[in-house]
Amino acid sequence: MRTRLATGLLTVLMLGCGGDQAEESPGASESDQPPPAAQTLASVGASDLELPDGVTAAMLAQGKTIFEGPGTCFACHGVTGEGTPIAPNLTDDAWLNVDGSYEQLVEIIDTGVQETKEFPGLMMPRGGSGMSDEDLTAVAAYVWSLSRPSG
Repeated sequence: MRTRLATGLLTVLMLGCGGDQAEESPGASESDQPPPAAQTLASVGASDLELPDGVTAAMLAQGKTIFEGPGTCFACHGVTGEGTPIAPNLTDDAWLNVDGSYEQLVEIIDTGVQETKEFPGLMMPRGGSGMSDEDLTAVAAYVWSLSRPSG
């Protein structure tokens, strides 16, 4: 688990510093390299997504790191978001408490789920993790991307 978290954190740090870019070969130009936003989107499997207003590719990468680590979302929803016996799958288009829009995901992550519909687990506000507003919107962006077909 720590290895996965460390690897995810290292990946995000490398993306932020441009560390995932291959060394340029002779004859290669900057135009041959995908733009940084596309690299970040690809890192979360969402290369062709049209992002909601206010959402950036960097938010998706940050949200993935938080989801899989300090946000503890993975504990109930699974590391890949495909659900567990106590919390629903976030990778499909079946939503229990919201319509799957980014705005509603921000709201439900912020307020939590106090009444269960199909699963025994309740979700505390912000998953009980005390995440910041910035972390919350990043996690919501990442969760939003999980249910979108990837390119």
